[in-house]
Amino acid sequence: MRFSSLVPCGVVRRRPYCHRHRHRHRHRHRCTAAALLLLAPLAGCGSGPGQEIAIPMLVGSALGGFCEQAAAAIARQPPRLDDGTRVQLRCRAAGSGDVVSEIERHARAVLQGGAPADDPSIPVLLSVDGEIYQELLRYRLQQLAPSRDLIPAPADAPALASSPMVFMTTPALAKGLQRSDPYQALARSTDHRQLDPAGPSQLIRFVHTAPTRSNSGLQTLVAMFAEVAGKPPEALTLADVSRHAAGVAAIQRHITRYGSSTDELARAMQRNGPFWASVASVYESSVVGVNSRRSGSEEVLQAVYPAATYASTMRAILPNAPWVSPQEKAAAELLIERLQSPEIQKLAADQGLRPANPAVPASRVVAAYGADPRAVYDSLRAPRPAVVEAMIRTWRDLVKKPSRVALVVDSSGSMSGEKLPSAQRSLQAYLAAIGPRDTVGLFDFDNRLPEPVVIRGGPADAAKGQAFVAGLVADGGTRLHDAVSGARDWLRRSHKPGEILAVVVLTDGRDQGSRLGLDALKAELKRSGFGGDERIGVFTIGYGNPGDFDADVLRQIAESNGGEFTQGNPESILRRMEDLQMAF
Repeated sequence: MRFSSLVPCGVVRRRPYCHRHRHRHRHRHRCTAAALLLLAPLAGCGSGPGQEIAIPMLVGSALGGFCEQAAAAIARQPPRLDDGTRVQLRCRAAGSGDVVSEIERHARAVLQGGAPADDPSIPVLLSVDGEIYQELLRYRLQQLAPSRDLIPAPADAPALASSPMVFMTTPALAKGLQRSDPYQALARSTDHRQLDPAGPSQLIRFVHTAPTRSNSGLQTLVAMFAEVAGKPPEALTLADVSRHAAGVAAIQRHITRYGSSTDELARAMQRNGPFWASVASVYESSVVGVNSRRSGSEEVLQAVYPAATYASTMRAILPNAPWVSPQEKAAAELLIERLQSPEIQKLAADQGLRPANPAVPASRVVAAYGADPRAVYDSLRAPRPAVVEAMIRTWRDLVKKPSRVALVVDSSGSMSGEKLPSAQRSLQAYLAAIGPRDTVGLFDFDNRLPEPVVIRGGPADAAKGQAFVAGLVADGGTRLHDAVSGARDWLRRSHKPGEILAVVVLTDGRDQGSRLGLDALKAELKRSGFGGDERIGVFTIGYGNPGDFDADVLRQIAESNGGEFTQGNPESILRRMEDLQMAF
């Protein structure tokens, strides 16, 4: 989404619109002639009481709900610059890793002359869900501009809210995690009864988000390395990362799946139950969120606070960068002041976060929602950014639990037109992102299901994946049920011990001519249940316009064994595929 699409015609974005002289900076509002005439009585020339400036803010996912609510509240009573210009806030949320990657991309383009500094797509305000990613962003931009301090240090960025990292589990399993070495205890054990002899016997199933995309996943990974190495994070060295990779890999063997969003992973754990995942590393606010929304049949989950954990402080980051004009800086400072005000900080509390303003209580951090308002823990610090970069590389190449995914692509006749080329682009991006420990079986189905093209992550098999994608042709029917069943059977035949197993189905149609009916398919999938490492989740993507596919059927197929159903169109399918790729 472009921020400019959120700014109404006549609102100041990078430079004030001057109607009298018919002057606009390039890439600005793209107003129609009719719209310009309507604005003439208001716009005048330059800023003033009839003008607005909309400040785009890109935030980590944990702050997304708060930012949207804050923007709505600010819109009702906006602050004003000295000349009377009203200041509005426009929010967009993404994984903290995505925030860092996007800003790094913009900074490179501006600093190297590939984009104008007043490009309206560049966020003015930022936030990530913790200080590790903020330090990493500082480090990466310092590599681009060594003589400039484009991103403030965490201590110089005002806090907006926080939410400590916790283990989410059931009350019956909580006691076993209340220890000084919880990660190493997980590595040594296979059953929760080994952690607590008085507790229930249940296999350990662990989930956290991917550290390449999500702050909670990165904080979890850093905490693992720190505990295994026996050092505080800030004391870790590059040699420690290499030396202790095997110890972290031993913890990762319990992973059920990864994910791109902490809250979505927490909801999946609540929906699928403790036999799908018995422990999750999430924010305290995620525990509050799932318990506040749970249905009567879903179990209350509990936050367990490690003796040392990350406070996950979310800060307002105002870059000292060429893409932030003096007017935008002044407007952003007014917004930061408003975001820290008691009335706006109460919105953070409503989201289950701990407000940064000490005058506002964390009203939802209570036992009824599985949290402990009196929890005491030592707050971990960020490692050096070079060490963090090494941890991310080591996780991707050596530590991450390997995966084997059957990627099932509908190439029936209904995929003709713009659908197939768009799907091909998203498939190329998906395959480019798989890691060296991952295997993908590529299935092209219509009224047939040929044997898959099997590729491993890395450059060696890249040409095979590109040839598969380029060779897709839209024709034939849609034997959807048989294709899902055949892909599942391939995973059962080919998998190796310790792999995450999943079927990903991209289809724009309804089943036609399958041997298996829907009920028979669901029964088959449930046989790959939650009881062991051979569980196979099915993730379905309905592609195209509503009505092209049967959303209810695709949801039933996905949820029969702990998977998920999503929808996409030619504009959004790439993002849907990227998010799914993170799960494995």
